Amino acid sequence: MLNYLTINNFALIESASVEFSGGFTAVTGESGAGKSILMSSIELLAGGRVDRSAIRSGCKQLTVCGEFSIPDGLVTEIARMLDENGIEFEAEEPKLTIRRSITQNNTRNFINDTPVTSAFLTAVGGRLIDLHGANEQVSLTVPARQLELLDNFGNLKELRSKCSAIYDELKQLASERAAFEENLPDADDADRFSLIAGEIDRVSPAPGEDEELAARQRLGANARQVLETLNMLTGMLTENENGIADQLGSVYHQLTELEKIDSSLTGNAMDVCAELQNSVSELSGSLAALTEKIDLDPETLAATEARLSEIHTLKRRYGPTLEQVFATREKAETALSQFRNAQKQRQEFDRREKELTAALNDAATGLSRARKSAAGKFLQLAKEKLVLTGFDGAALEAEFTAVAPGANGMDKLELLFNANRGEELRPLRKVASSGELSRLMLALKTVLADADSIPTVIFDEIDMNIGGETANKVANELHTLGKKRQILCISHLAQVAARADNHFLVSKSTRDGRTVSRVEKLDDPVVELSRMLGGGDSALRHAGELHKICREA
Repeated sequence: MLNYLTINNFALIESASVEFSGGFTAVTGESGAGKSILMSSIELLAGGRVDRSAIRSGCKQLTVCGEFSIPDGLVTEIARMLDENGIEFEAEEPKLTIRRSITQNNTRNFINDTPVTSAFLTAVGGRLIDLHGANEQVSLTVPARQLELLDNFGNLKELRSKCSAIYDELKQLASERAAFEENLPDADDADRFSLIAGEIDRVSPAPGEDEELAARQRLGANARQVLETLNMLTGMLTENENGIADQLGSVYHQLTELEKIDSSLTGNAMDVCAELQNSVSELSGSLAALTEKIDLDPETLAATEARLSEIHTLKRRYGPTLEQVFATREKAETALSQFRNAQKQRQEFDRREKELTAALNDAATGLSRARKSAAGKFLQLAKEKLVLTGFDGAALEAEFTAVAPGANGMDKLELLFNANRGEELRPLRKVASSGELSRLMLALKTVLADADSIPTVIFDEIDMNIGGETANKVANELHTLGKKRQILCISHLAQVAARADNHFLVSKSTRDGRTVSRVEKLDDPVVELSRMLGGGDSALRHAGELHKICREA
């Protein structure tokens, strides 16, 4: 329920604060006073479209703010929506505040002082406010909207969602099939990929083989120089006369002589010298062992270079790296596999399509049966409400036409209507006047009240083009609907406004040379009711009697 609304710099409204109550609230005032601005402000809170030309002339910013109490039936859903978007919400005291700030350059949206996107604001606002203006009444004539209303009444959202989900799978499958056919190689492509795979397979390189062969090729090409260097080094270490090994032997001998004179002179020098001798011997042995690995065979070198050339050819054609050669081979194999298994894949597509089509038919058939069952109950209740809104001889029927199963099932619904007894039933879009549409909307909304969890319902001039006893009936229905929902209604009829639980007057005046609108709650609406009745003493007396009767009803 909308608890309060503040408006700043919205067209004629410079500043206004309005506290709302539950039940049926009427909003009245002269034409052009600003009633529509009040309703547009509420629509903005529900995520309505921003019109920057509505910013009050001379002002930089338009703001609207509203506090909502969340009914028990919506607390869990609203709490989940807010939690998923990181917005604080106290479920123990379920209230939230929506604020919109609009300048010529941007729009900022807030829920509980947390910035949110317009799309999220619309999602939350749509669960709190249901606004019915002239456009909404016209939408009642659209078959798709009629089907949506019936689904809401019958609690068929889950069945409809099931159809939508299966239909989406079918569309995804169609996209996959189209992509498969688009990317499927033809016979010429298959031949080309087969040649590529064959060429790579004939060489069959191993990972890292190019680097290993390059190292072997460098060693083989420089084998003689390497052998000469190794032989020179082993000679310097151990094999030549007066080499390092011999010199260390002489050092060790001299240390022995020193030790004989005084053991403290040598310390651990003899041990170090012995370790050096061992190290030199080990190093010489290691270098000698390397010489055994050096291959001077020219045939071996030629074979290495030939193998390396083959791999370089593959890298030049399909690389430049060996990893890219492997990737090219994998791509070729994938394409060949697609070509060879195309028929099998098409059969799999056909199987899945047949399976999903059958599932969609089953779901759509179940939804259609449920709709027709709900339509019987809906029409019965709607006809009763039509009588209460002045359609004593009216008839309303539902005409179902089968269509190809899709996201919304397999039904097209057309509401058939006549306002007068004995007349031919015709599509609602062809026979209903604006006044009749207003009453129809009210009748259907009253029927839907129990199935709809939206707490605040707004009717913008739903009593347009009606009067007399019909106006009294519409007033009674609005009052009845107000027992289950918060109802806000712009009205031009005294009979309707008199039946309201709360009454707000929107008026305009001139202040400092500028026109301003103000909103005030009327504790005693008799004077305003008399104005709506035409003014004068007789209208004032009539308004008093009307107000008294409605208070006692």
